[in-house]
Amino acid sequence: GAQIIDLMMLVIDVTKGMQTQSAECLVIGQIACQKMVVVLNKIDLLPEGKRQSAIEKMTKKMQKTLENTKFCGCPIVAVAAKPGGPEAPESENPLGVSELIEVLKSQAYLPSRDPSGHFLMAVDHCFSIKGQGTVMTGTILSGSVSLGDNVEIPALKVTKKVKSMQMFHTPVTYAMQGDRVGICVTQFDPKLLERGLICTPESLHTVHAAIISLKKIQYFRGSLQTKAKFHITVGHETVMGRVMFFSPAPADFNEEIQENVFDFEKDYLYQEEYLSKDSNCSDENKENDQAEVQLPRQQWALLEFEKPVTCPKLCLVIGSKLDTDIHANTCRLAFHGVLLQGMEDKNYMETFLPKLKVYKLKHKEGQVERVMDDYSVIGRSLFKKETNIQIFVGLKVKLSTGEDGIIDGGFGQSGKFKIRIPDGLKPDTKMLLTVASKKKSKAGKGDTTKEDESSKNDSAQPVTISLLFKRYVFDMQKKMIQS
Repeated sequence: GAQIIDLMMLVIDVTKGMQTQSAECLVIGQIACQKMVVVLNKIDLLPEGKRQSAIEKMTKKMQKTLENTKFCGCPIVAVAAKPGGPEAPESENPLGVSELIEVLKSQAYLPSRDPSGHFLMAVDHCFSIKGQGTVMTGTILSGSVSLGDNVEIPALKVTKKVKSMQMFHTPVTYAMQGDRVGICVTQFDPKLLERGLICTPESLHTVHAAIISLKKIQYFRGSLQTKAKFHITVGHETVMGRVMFFSPAPADFNEEIQENVFDFEKDYLYQEEYLSKDSNCSDENKENDQAEVQLPRQQWALLEFEKPVTCPKLCLVIGSKLDTDIHANTCRLAFHGVLLQGMEDKNYMETFLPKLKVYKLKHKEGQVERVMDDYSVIGRSLFKKETNIQIFVGLKVKLSTGEDGIIDGGFGQSGKFKIRIPDGLKPDTKMLLTVASKKKSKAGKGDTTKEDESSKNDSAQPVTISLLFKRYVFDMQKKMIQS
Protein backbone atom coordinates (compact mmCIF):
# COMPACT_ATOMS: atom_id res chain seq x y z
CA GLY A 1 0.00 0.00 0.00
CA ALA A 2 2.93 2.36 0.61
CA GLN A 3 3.60 2.51 -3.13
CA ILE A 4 0.44 4.59 -3.78
CA ILE A 5 1.35 7.39 -1.34
CA ASP A 6 2.70 10.72 -2.64
CA LEU A 7 2.81 12.57 0.69
CA MET A 8 2.87 10.80 4.04
CA MET A 9 2.00 11.92 7.55
CA LEU A 10 4.05 10.22 10.26
CA VAL A 11 1.95 10.41 13.45
CA ILE A 12 3.96 10.34 16.69
CA ASP A 13 2.59 10.15 20.25
CA VAL A 14 4.19 13.28 21.75
CA THR A 15 4.40 11.61 25.20
CA LYS A 16 6.34 8.58 23.84
CA GLY A 17 8.30 9.79 20.82
CA MET A 18 9.62 7.46 18.10
CA GLN A 19 8.56 3.85 18.70
CA THR A 20 9.41 0.68 16.77
CA GLN A 21 6.39 0.99 14.51
CA SER A 22 7.01 4.69 13.78
CA ALA A 23 10.58 3.80 12.83
CA GLU A 24 9.35 1.08 10.45
CA CYS A 25 6.91 3.54 8.85
CA LEU A 26 9.81 5.95 8.40
CA VAL A 27 11.90 3.20 6.72
CA ILE A 28 9.05 2.31 4.33
CA GLY A 29 8.53 6.03 3.64
CA GLN A 30 12.18 6.42 2.67
CA ILE A 31 11.88 3.51 0.25
CA ALA A 32 8.48 4.28 -1.30
CA CYS A 33 7.60 7.94 -0.75
CA GLN A 34 8.92 11.39 -1.67
CA LYS A 35 7.50 13.85 0.92
CA MET A 36 6.51 13.73 4.58
CA VAL A 37 4.93 15.79 7.36
CA VAL A 38 5.44 14.76 11.01
CA VAL A 39 2.42 15.11 13.28
CA LEU A 40 3.03 15.17 17.05
CA ASN A 41 -0.32 13.98 18.44
CA LYS A 42 -1.93 13.91 21.94
CA ILE A 43 -0.54 17.26 23.08
CA ASP A 44 -3.61 17.53 25.40
CA LEU A 45 -1.88 14.93 27.64
CA LEU A 46 0.96 17.39 28.39
CA PRO A 47 0.38 19.68 31.45
CA GLU A 48 -0.45 23.16 30.13
CA GLY A 49 2.39 24.92 31.93
CA LYS A 50 5.04 22.64 30.40
CA ARG A 51 3.27 21.92 27.11
CA GLN A 52 5.17 24.36 24.89
CA SER A 53 8.64 23.33 26.13
CA ALA A 54 7.75 19.61 25.83
CA ILE A 55 6.59 20.13 22.22
CA GLU A 56 9.79 22.04 21.40
CA LYS A 57 11.92 19.31 22.97
CA MET A 58 10.17 16.56 20.96
CA THR A 59 10.37 18.68 17.77
CA LYS A 60 14.16 19.01 18.20
CA LYS A 61 14.42 15.26 18.86
CA MET A 62 12.48 14.46 15.67
CA GLN A 63 14.60 16.89 13.62
CA LYS A 64 17.71 15.07 14.86
CA THR A 65 16.19 11.66 13.96
CA LEU A 66 15.38 12.85 10.43
CA GLU A 67 18.76 14.51 9.85
CA ASN A 68 20.22 11.59 7.85
CA THR A 69 17.07 10.72 5.93
CA LYS A 70 15.54 12.13 2.73
CA PHE A 71 12.94 13.88 4.95
CA CYS A 72 15.51 16.12 6.65
CA GLY A 73 13.93 19.50 7.45
CA CYS A 74 10.32 18.38 6.83
CA PRO A 75 7.48 20.26 8.63
CA ILE A 76 6.57 19.13 12.17
CA VAL A 77 3.09 20.03 13.48
CA ALA A 78 1.70 19.56 17.04
CA VAL A 79 -1.97 18.55 17.41
CA ALA A 80 -4.49 16.88 19.66
CA ALA A 81 -6.83 15.10 17.24
CA LYS A 82 -9.32 14.29 20.04
CA PRO A 83 -8.59 16.15 23.28
CA GLY A 84 -9.60 14.13 26.32
CA GLY A 85 -9.40 10.82 24.40
CA PRO A 86 -12.17 8.61 22.95
CA GLU A 87 -14.52 9.20 25.94
CA ALA A 88 -14.43 13.00 25.69
CA PRO A 89 -17.64 14.82 24.60
CA GLU A 90 -17.90 15.70 20.90
CA SER A 91 -18.00 19.40 21.83
CA GLU A 92 -14.23 19.30 22.55
CA ASN A 93 -12.50 21.02 19.62
CA PRO A 94 -9.32 19.45 18.19
CA LEU A 95 -6.10 21.43 18.77
CA GLY A 96 -3.76 22.35 15.91
CA VAL A 97 -5.74 20.56 13.19
CA SER A 98 -6.44 23.74 11.20
CA GLU A 99 -2.66 24.48 11.24
CA LEU A 100 -2.05 20.90 10.05
CA ILE A 101 -4.50 21.40 7.17
CA GLU A 102 -2.62 24.57 6.12
CA VAL A 103 0.71 22.68 6.22
CA LEU A 104 -0.76 19.84 4.13
CA LYS A 105 -2.08 22.38 1.62
CA SER A 106 1.37 23.96 1.35
CA GLN A 107 3.06 20.56 0.94
CA ALA A 108 0.56 19.03 -1.50
CA TYR A 109 1.76 18.85 -5.11
CA LEU A 110 0.63 17.32 -8.37
CA PRO A 111 3.00 14.46 -9.18
CA SER A 112 3.85 13.90 -12.84
CA ARG A 113 1.57 11.20 -14.25
CA ASP A 114 1.86 9.13 -17.40
CA PRO A 115 -1.11 7.41 -19.10
CA SER A 116 1.08 5.31 -21.43
CA GLY A 117 2.00 1.66 -20.94
CA HIS A 118 -0.04 -1.27 -19.65
CA PHE A 119 -2.96 -0.62 -17.31
CA LEU A 120 -2.21 -1.79 -13.76
CA MET A 121 -4.36 -1.10 -10.70
CA ALA A 122 -3.96 -1.99 -7.02
CA VAL A 123 -7.41 -3.02 -5.77
CA ASP A 124 -8.03 -2.56 -2.03
CA HIS A 125 -11.83 -3.06 -1.82
CA CYS A 126 -14.23 -5.30 -3.67
CA PHE A 127 -18.03 -5.44 -3.25
CA SER A 128 -21.13 -6.20 -5.31
CA ILE A 129 -24.04 -3.88 -6.08
CA LYS A 130 -27.35 -5.62 -6.76
CA GLY A 131 -28.38 -5.41 -10.38
CA GLN A 132 -25.11 -3.66 -11.37
CA GLY A 133 -22.22 -6.11 -10.91
CA THR A 134 -19.05 -6.21 -8.85
CA VAL A 135 -17.09 -3.05 -8.05
CA MET A 136 -13.31 -2.99 -7.51
CA THR A 137 -11.92 0.21 -6.00
CA GLY A 138 -8.28 1.15 -5.88
CA THR A 139 -5.43 3.24 -7.27
CA ILE A 140 -4.15 3.09 -10.84
CA LEU A 141 -0.39 2.39 -10.68
CA SER A 142 0.30 2.69 -14.41
CA GLY A 143 -1.40 3.22 -17.77
CA SER A 144 -5.07 4.13 -18.23
CA VAL A 145 -8.51 2.54 -18.56
CA SER A 146 -11.68 3.45 -20.49
CA LEU A 147 -15.29 2.24 -20.53
CA GLY A 148 -15.64 -1.00 -22.50
CA ASP A 149 -11.97 -2.04 -21.97
CA ASN A 150 -11.17 -5.62 -21.00
CA VAL A 151 -9.29 -6.02 -17.70
CA GLU A 152 -7.71 -9.18 -16.35
CA ILE A 153 -7.97 -10.34 -12.73
CA PRO A 154 -4.84 -12.56 -12.67
CA ALA A 155 -5.57 -14.04 -9.22
CA LEU A 156 -8.86 -15.49 -10.56
CA LYS A 157 -7.55 -16.09 -14.09
CA VAL A 158 -10.54 -14.25 -15.59
CA THR A 159 -10.97 -11.29 -17.96
CA LYS A 160 -13.95 -8.91 -17.54
CA LYS A 161 -15.31 -5.92 -19.48
CA VAL A 162 -15.50 -2.49 -17.75
CA LYS A 163 -19.26 -1.65 -17.51
CA SER A 164 -19.02 1.65 -15.63
CA MET A 165 -16.53 3.73 -13.58
CA GLN A 166 -16.76 6.30 -10.81
CA MET A 167 -14.28 8.70 -9.20
CA PHE A 168 -15.48 10.14 -5.87
CA HIS A 169 -19.16 9.33 -6.65
CA THR A 170 -18.92 10.93 -10.11
CA PRO A 171 -19.33 8.72 -13.21
CA VAL A 172 -16.32 8.91 -15.58
CA THR A 173 -15.42 7.27 -18.90
CA TYR A 174 -11.61 7.42 -18.48
CA ALA A 175 -9.06 7.19 -15.65
CA MET A 176 -5.22 7.14 -15.59
CA GLN A 177 -2.13 6.61 -13.42
CA GLY A 178 -2.58 8.13 -9.95
CA ASP A 179 -6.40 8.20 -10.04
CA ARG A 180 -8.55 6.60 -7.33
CA VAL A 181 -11.34 4.85 -9.16
CA GLY A 182 -14.16 2.31 -8.75
CA ILE A 183 -14.53 -0.05 -11.71
CA CYS A 184 -17.76 -2.04 -12.15
CA VAL A 185 -17.62 -5.34 -14.09
CA THR A 186 -20.07 -8.22 -14.57
CA GLN A 187 -20.81 -10.24 -11.48
CA PHE A 188 -18.20 -12.36 -9.67
CA ASP A 189 -17.98 -13.25 -5.99
CA PRO A 190 -16.27 -10.24 -4.25
CA LYS A 191 -15.08 -12.55 -1.47
CA LEU A 192 -12.63 -14.05 -3.99
CA LEU A 193 -10.77 -10.75 -4.35
CA GLU A 194 -10.42 -8.68 -1.21
CA ARG A 195 -7.33 -7.00 -2.63
CA GLY A 196 -4.92 -7.63 -5.48
CA LEU A 197 -3.84 -6.43 -8.88
CA ILE A 198 -5.89 -6.05 -12.07
CA CYS A 199 -4.32 -5.24 -15.43
CA THR A 200 -4.34 -5.17 -19.22
CA PRO A 201 -4.93 -8.84 -20.19
CA GLU A 202 -1.70 -10.92 -20.16
CA SER A 203 0.53 -8.02 -19.10
CA LEU A 204 1.48 -9.40 -15.67
CA HIS A 205 3.73 -12.35 -14.98
CA THR A 206 3.41 -15.02 -12.32
CA VAL A 207 6.89 -15.92 -11.11
CA HIS A 208 8.29 -18.74 -8.98
CA ALA A 209 11.69 -17.08 -8.47
CA ALA A 210 13.38 -13.79 -9.32
CA ILE A 211 16.69 -11.97 -9.51
CA ILE A 212 16.67 -8.67 -7.61
CA SER A 213 19.21 -5.92 -7.04
CA LEU A 214 19.07 -4.95 -3.39
CA LYS A 215 20.33 -2.86 -0.47
CA LYS A 216 20.31 -3.77 3.19
CA ILE A 217 18.23 -1.50 5.45
CA GLN A 218 20.75 0.07 7.83
CA TYR A 219 18.53 -0.25 10.92
CA PHE A 220 18.17 -4.03 10.54
CA ARG A 221 20.27 -5.73 13.19
CA GLY A 222 22.20 -8.82 12.27
CA SER A 223 23.44 -10.11 8.95
CA LEU A 224 21.55 -11.19 5.84
CA GLN A 225 22.50 -14.84 5.34
CA THR A 226 22.24 -16.86 2.14
CA LYS A 227 19.62 -19.64 2.46
CA ALA A 228 17.72 -17.59 5.10
CA LYS A 229 13.96 -17.16 4.74
CA PHE A 230 12.32 -13.73 4.68
CA HIS A 231 8.80 -12.40 4.23
CA ILE A 232 8.95 -10.94 0.72
CA THR A 233 6.52 -8.14 -0.09
CA VAL A 234 6.21 -7.82 -3.86
CA GLY A 235 3.38 -6.53 -6.08
CA HIS A 236 0.35 -6.66 -3.79
CA GLU A 237 1.23 -9.64 -1.61
CA THR A 238 3.65 -10.94 1.00
CA VAL A 239 4.99 -14.49 0.72
CA MET A 240 7.86 -16.44 2.27
CA GLY A 241 10.99 -16.62 0.15
CA ARG A 242 14.53 -17.97 0.43
CA VAL A 243 17.50 -15.83 -0.64
CA MET A 244 20.93 -16.44 -2.15
CA PHE A 245 23.22 -13.40 -2.29
CA PHE A 246 25.84 -12.75 -4.94
CA SER A 247 28.10 -9.88 -5.98
CA PRO A 248 30.20 -8.93 -9.01
CA ALA A 249 33.48 -10.82 -9.38
CA PRO A 250 36.04 -8.98 -7.15
CA ALA A 251 37.72 -7.32 -10.16
CA ASP A 252 34.36 -5.62 -10.94
CA PHE A 253 33.51 -4.44 -7.39
CA ASN A 254 33.83 -0.80 -8.45
CA GLU A 255 31.90 -1.08 -11.69
CA GLU A 256 29.16 1.47 -12.33
CA ILE A 257 25.75 0.48 -10.95
CA GLN A 258 23.49 -1.01 -13.63
CA GLU A 259 19.99 0.38 -13.01
CA ASN A 260 17.05 -1.90 -13.82
CA VAL A 261 18.96 -4.44 -15.94
CA PHE A 262 20.75 -7.69 -15.25
CA ASP A 263 23.57 -9.02 -17.43
CA PHE A 264 23.52 -12.82 -17.79
CA GLU A 265 26.82 -12.77 -19.71
CA LYS A 266 28.88 -11.85 -16.64
CA ASP A 267 30.35 -14.02 -13.91
CA TYR A 268 29.16 -13.36 -10.36
CA LEU A 269 30.65 -14.40 -7.03
CA TYR A 270 28.52 -16.40 -4.59
CA GLN A 271 28.30 -14.85 -1.10
CA GLU A 272 27.42 -16.63 2.16
CA GLU A 273 25.84 -13.34 3.24
CA TYR A 274 25.10 -9.84 1.94
CA LEU A 275 28.36 -7.88 2.15
CA SER A 276 28.15 -4.80 4.39
CA LYS A 277 30.43 -2.94 6.78
CA ASP A 278 29.23 -5.06 9.68
CA SER A 279 29.39 -8.44 7.90
CA ASN A 280 32.03 -10.97 8.96
CA CYS A 281 35.10 -9.98 7.07
CA SER A 282 37.90 -12.46 6.43
CA ASP A 283 40.30 -13.45 9.21
CA GLU A 284 43.12 -11.43 7.66
CA ASN A 285 41.06 -8.27 7.99
CA LYS A 286 40.13 -9.08 11.56
CA GLU A 287 43.81 -9.13 12.50
CA ASN A 288 44.44 -5.91 10.65
CA ASP A 289 41.62 -3.55 11.67
CA GLN A 290 43.06 -0.78 9.53
CA ALA A 291 42.51 -2.83 6.37
CA GLU A 292 39.70 -1.16 4.46
CA VAL A 293 37.12 -3.83 3.68
CA GLN A 294 36.25 -3.47 0.02
CA LEU A 295 32.55 -3.65 -0.69
CA PRO A 296 30.93 -4.00 -4.12
CA ARG A 297 28.87 -1.03 -5.29
CA GLN A 298 25.99 -3.31 -6.23
CA GLN A 299 24.74 -6.69 -5.00
CA TRP A 300 21.99 -9.07 -6.06
CA ALA A 301 19.94 -11.93 -4.69
CA LEU A 302 18.15 -14.91 -6.14
CA LEU A 303 14.71 -15.08 -4.48
CA GLU A 304 12.83 -18.37 -4.49
CA PHE A 305 9.17 -18.00 -3.48
CA GLU A 306 7.28 -20.61 -1.45
CA LYS A 307 4.25 -19.89 -3.63
CA PRO A 308 4.21 -18.10 -6.99
CA VAL A 309 3.57 -14.33 -7.03
CA THR A 310 1.99 -12.11 -9.67
CA CYS A 311 3.75 -8.79 -10.16
CA PRO A 312 4.95 -6.30 -12.76
CA LYS A 313 8.57 -6.10 -13.92
CA LEU A 314 10.90 -3.75 -12.01
CA CYS A 315 8.55 -3.63 -9.04
CA LEU A 316 9.62 -2.78 -5.53
CA VAL A 317 10.63 -5.71 -3.30
CA ILE A 318 10.87 -5.51 0.50
CA GLY A 319 12.30 -8.35 2.62
CA SER A 320 11.33 -8.49 6.31
CA LYS A 321 11.41 -10.72 9.35
CA LEU A 322 7.77 -10.28 10.33
CA ASP A 323 7.94 -13.13 12.87
CA THR A 324 10.15 -10.97 15.12
CA ASP A 325 8.44 -10.08 18.41
CA ILE A 326 6.56 -6.80 17.76
CA HIS A 327 7.45 -5.60 21.28
CA ALA A 328 11.19 -6.09 20.69
CA ASN A 329 12.73 -2.71 19.97
CA THR A 330 14.11 -3.73 16.60
CA CYS A 331 13.51 -3.01 12.90
CA ARG A 332 11.90 -5.99 11.15
CA LEU A 333 12.54 -4.67 7.64
CA ALA A 334 15.77 -6.20 6.33
CA PHE A 335 16.31 -5.16 2.70
CA HIS A 336 14.67 -3.50 -0.28
CA GLY A 337 15.28 -3.85 -3.97
CA VAL A 338 14.00 -3.98 -7.52
CA LEU A 339 12.79 -7.11 -9.30
CA LEU A 340 14.95 -7.31 -12.44
CA GLN A 341 14.09 -10.74 -13.84
CA GLY A 342 11.24 -13.09 -12.95
CA MET A 343 11.25 -16.83 -13.63
CA GLU A 344 7.84 -17.95 -14.85
CA ASP A 345 8.69 -21.59 -15.50
CA LYS A 346 7.91 -23.88 -12.58
CA ASN A 347 11.02 -25.92 -13.53
CA TYR A 348 13.26 -22.84 -13.46
CA MET A 349 15.98 -24.87 -11.66
CA GLU A 350 16.59 -26.81 -14.89
CA THR A 351 15.47 -24.35 -17.55
CA PHE A 352 16.57 -20.95 -16.26
CA LEU A 353 19.14 -21.10 -13.46
CA PRO A 354 21.96 -22.68 -15.51
CA LYS A 355 22.08 -19.31 -17.38
CA LEU A 356 22.99 -17.59 -14.10
CA LYS A 357 26.78 -17.70 -13.83
CA VAL A 358 27.31 -17.50 -10.07
CA TYR A 359 30.48 -19.27 -8.95
CA LYS A 360 32.12 -20.36 -5.72
CA LEU A 361 35.89 -20.20 -5.34
CA LYS A 362 37.28 -23.50 -4.10
CA HIS A 363 40.69 -23.79 -2.47
CA LYS A 364 42.27 -27.11 -1.53
CA GLU A 365 45.69 -27.57 0.10
CA GLY A 366 47.96 -30.62 0.23
CA GLN A 367 51.64 -31.40 0.69
CA VAL A 368 54.46 -32.75 -1.42
CA GLU A 369 55.29 -36.27 -0.21
CA ARG A 370 58.51 -36.74 -2.22
CA VAL A 371 60.34 -36.06 -5.47
CA MET A 372 60.08 -38.61 -8.30
CA ASP A 373 62.42 -36.90 -10.75
CA ASP A 374 63.28 -33.36 -11.90
CA TYR A 375 59.86 -32.95 -13.54
CA SER A 376 57.49 -34.71 -11.16
CA VAL A 377 56.56 -35.08 -7.48
CA ILE A 378 54.10 -37.16 -5.47
CA GLY A 379 51.51 -35.25 -3.39
CA ARG A 380 49.22 -36.18 -0.50
CA SER A 381 46.43 -34.74 1.73
CA LEU A 382 44.74 -32.86 -1.13
CA PHE A 383 42.01 -35.47 -1.63
CA LYS A 384 40.14 -37.90 0.58
CA LYS A 385 41.00 -41.57 0.13
CA GLU A 386 37.71 -42.26 -1.68
CA THR A 387 37.96 -39.30 -4.13
CA ASN A 388 37.96 -40.12 -7.84
CA ILE A 389 41.23 -38.35 -8.75
CA GLN A 390 40.52 -38.83 -12.49
CA ILE A 391 38.11 -35.84 -12.48
CA PHE A 392 40.97 -33.57 -11.26
CA VAL A 393 43.50 -34.71 -13.88
CA GLY A 394 44.75 -31.77 -15.96
CA LEU A 395 44.01 -29.11 -13.30
CA LYS A 396 46.79 -26.65 -12.47
CA VAL A 397 48.33 -26.48 -9.00
CA LYS A 398 50.99 -24.25 -7.44
CA LEU A 399 53.74 -25.31 -5.02
CA SER A 400 54.55 -23.05 -2.06
CA THR A 401 58.07 -22.81 -3.50
CA GLY A 402 56.67 -21.14 -6.64
CA GLU A 403 56.57 -23.92 -9.26
CA ASP A 404 53.46 -24.48 -11.40
CA GLY A 405 52.30 -28.05 -11.79
CA ILE A 406 49.56 -30.13 -13.38
CA ILE A 407 47.78 -33.07 -11.74
CA ASP A 408 48.77 -36.13 -13.75
CA GLY A 409 46.81 -38.91 -12.06
CA GLY A 410 46.43 -41.00 -8.90
CA PHE A 411 49.35 -42.79 -7.23
CA GLY A 412 48.57 -45.91 -5.22
CA GLN A 413 45.33 -46.44 -3.32
CA SER A 414 45.51 -43.91 -0.47
CA GLY A 415 44.52 -40.67 -2.24
CA LYS A 416 48.11 -39.78 -3.24
CA PHE A 417 48.68 -38.33 -6.71
CA LYS A 418 51.36 -37.43 -9.21
CA ILE A 419 52.10 -33.83 -10.25
CA ARG A 420 53.95 -32.96 -13.45
CA ILE A 421 56.14 -29.81 -13.24
CA PRO A 422 56.50 -28.68 -16.91
CA ASP A 423 59.33 -26.19 -16.18
CA GLY A 424 61.12 -28.55 -13.79
CA LEU A 425 61.81 -28.29 -10.06
CA LYS A 426 64.11 -25.50 -8.82
CA PRO A 427 67.38 -26.83 -7.30
CA ASP A 428 66.43 -25.27 -3.91
CA THR A 429 63.06 -27.07 -3.90
CA LYS A 430 64.76 -30.37 -4.74
CA MET A 431 67.21 -29.92 -1.89
CA LEU A 432 64.47 -28.98 0.56
CA LEU A 433 62.40 -32.04 -0.38
CA THR A 434 65.39 -34.41 -0.32
CA VAL A 435 66.43 -33.18 3.16
CA ALA A 436 62.82 -33.53 4.38
CA SER A 437 62.46 -37.09 3.06
CA LYS A 438 65.86 -38.13 4.51
CA LYS A 439 64.80 -36.87 7.91
CA LYS A 440 61.56 -38.75 7.59
CA SER A 441 63.23 -42.06 6.76
CA LYS A 442 65.75 -41.57 9.59
CA ALA A 443 62.92 -40.90 12.02
CA GLY A 444 61.21 -44.02 10.72
CA LYS A 445 64.20 -46.15 11.75
CA GLY A 446 63.78 -44.99 15.33
CA ASP A 447 67.14 -43.14 15.50
CA THR A 448 65.66 -40.12 17.25
CA THR A 449 63.36 -39.52 20.16
CA LYS A 450 59.92 -38.01 19.43
CA GLU A 451 61.00 -34.56 20.71
CA ASP A 452 64.05 -34.42 18.46
CA GLU A 453 61.96 -35.43 15.52
CA SER A 454 59.45 -32.64 15.97
CA SER A 455 62.11 -29.97 16.32
CA LYS A 456 63.88 -31.17 13.19
CA ASN A 457 60.64 -31.26 11.25
CA ASP A 458 59.87 -27.69 12.31
CA SER A 459 63.08 -26.46 10.74
CA ALA A 460 62.24 -28.09 7.39
CA GLN A 461 58.95 -26.49 6.31
CA PRO A 462 56.81 -28.87 4.22
CA VAL A 463 56.21 -27.82 0.61
CA THR A 464 52.47 -27.24 0.21
CA ILE A 465 50.34 -27.69 -2.90
CA SER A 466 47.51 -25.23 -3.68
CA LEU A 467 44.64 -26.11 -5.97
CA LEU A 468 42.33 -23.22 -6.88
CA PHE A 469 39.28 -23.52 -9.10
CA LYS A 470 35.82 -22.08 -9.69
CA ARG A 471 32.65 -24.11 -9.61
CA TYR A 472 29.39 -22.66 -10.96
CA VAL A 473 26.57 -23.06 -8.44
CA PHE A 474 23.94 -23.95 -11.06
CA ASP A 475 26.12 -26.11 -13.31
CA MET A 476 24.51 -29.56 -13.27
CA GLN A 477 27.82 -31.19 -14.35
CA LYS A 478 29.70 -29.54 -11.45
CA LYS A 479 32.63 -28.75 -13.76
CA MET A 480 35.80 -27.29 -12.27
CA ILE A 481 36.98 -24.17 -14.08
CA GLN A 482 40.42 -22.57 -13.88
CA SER A 483 41.28 -19.25 -15.48
